[in-house]
Amino acid sequence: MAQNGNAQKQKQQQQPEGQCCGVVEEAREKRAARRAKPQPWIVLKLTIPITVGIIAYAFYVYIGRLCVPMIRRDADALGGRGMGIAFLVVFTVLGLFMVWSYEKVVLTSPGYAKDHVEKSPAPVIERGFPTWWGSESEAELAAARLQASHAEPKPAHPKAESKGRHSQKVSEVKENGHRHSSTNSRRKTSQNGHAPPQNEENVGITDTVAPVAAARAKATGDKGPLARPERTEAPSQPQPLPGTQGEHKPMMYTRKPPSTPFMLPEYRYCHKDGFLKPPRAHHCRACGTCVLKYDHHCPWIGQCVGARNHRFFMIFVFWALWFCLWTFSTLVGLNARAASVRPSFEVDGQQIAVMALSGLFILFTAALYGSHIELICGGQSTVESLEVRRIHEREARVLKRLHPWWDFRGKRATRRQWDAEWGRVGKEGHPWWLGSARKNWEATMGDRVWMWFLPIGKSPDDGLHYQLNPRFDAEGRWLPRREWPKELQ
Repeated sequence: MAQNGNAQKQKQQQQPEGQCCGVVEEAREKRAARRAKPQPWIVLKLTIPITVGIIAYAFYVYIGRLCVPMIRRDADALGGRGMGIAFLVVFTVLGLFMVWSYEKVVLTSPGYAKDHVEKSPAPVIERGFPTWWGSESEAELAAARLQASHAEPKPAHPKAESKGRHSQKVSEVKENGHRHSSTNSRRKTSQNGHAPPQNEENVGITDTVAPVAAARAKATGDKGPLARPERTEAPSQPQPLPGTQGEHKPMMYTRKPPSTPFMLPEYRYCHKDGFLKPPRAHHCRACGTCVLKYDHHCPWIGQCVGARNHRFFMIFVFWALWFCLWTFSTLVGLNARAASVRPSFEVDGQQIAVMALSGLFILFTAALYGSHIELICGGQSTVESLEVRRIHEREARVLKRLHPWWDFRGKRATRRQWDAEWGRVGKEGHPWWLGSARKNWEATMGDRVWMWFLPIGKSPDDGLHYQLNPRFDAEGRWLPRREWPKELQ
């Protein structure tokens, strides 16, 4: 009876904990389902009428409350008739080009992979191992790579396998009694049952390849797609820097480019849409589908910026920047001059509102246009630039180990050594770099100058065909310089 009572008490104590875990798991599932669900159409397009309203309000204030009083020669006008007409013409031209390009980028689809690719089953990979796309932890990738390389071969006969397992279990039972007394003492100095190696060069370094024992203990399963084992050749091994041949450099002191074979079907398959994505396509969570050469989801245009509307997006930002610059500079200049000449001058409150809006959008559009010029000239999209940033961040940590913070010359010399061995990060080390900034720019914006400013025609980028950098292998791995084609070395 006492035992039954104790069992019931234990069940009562365990039940609330189980219910709590169930509630947490259910909340996580609901959150994941909400994030995976695309946004409603009305939410996606809500900012378009807001943007149109802001543009219309700017037209009303600038024309109706600034230019018209000057043309009519009102007593409180901020200038003469000639100035009013000139300001009206310039403002109208800039505004019409901005509205024209905005209409073009809103109505032009970025290009969706579902319109060009048929659904297909997920690729099945034999003897795969779990990996993490875009993972910043080299230890996780090393653990998965090590697990795949140490996979035990399948026995030829099932009977032999069962006998081997049986004998192994018997030996473990026999040895258990002898090991039990020393296990507790080992746990104090080991982790997950594995003692740390004493002579390991990279012990304690979290962004390098893990030691063998730690990698075996860390390797775990994953629900994501399976990938085939990565090669164990040059890119995945530490390479000696130029001028240090024969000197082994630990991984914590060398450049470690990503070795993910992103061109393989396992990495290009979209499990949400159920098909193999074209190169550079990514799944947009807001739109709920894969976008060709996905750059980012822009709420101001109500859709994504992709391969087929990236050019029109750049043209719109260009004209919006000049429109805001003209509006802000003329309003601020005229009101400042009037305030200095007229003692009883009062600034129009609506003009102050337009000055504030135009000044804010000057900062936004200038930063946006400048950053996209840099990305396009580098042959990168916003998503692809994140991988380049991760490489730079890791190299900054490595340089911090190699040099003191004030040794800028030594850091530059080390980077030059790495570049001599691998090429520059974001240029020779980018899979879609075409060889020069001009070629990358023309691939997105067109090969004629008028295509850079006028929203006419179509984008030269179809989002389906891209030339892989010859400094990468067919599976998408960055090769060291010695493995490049002879004409590129």
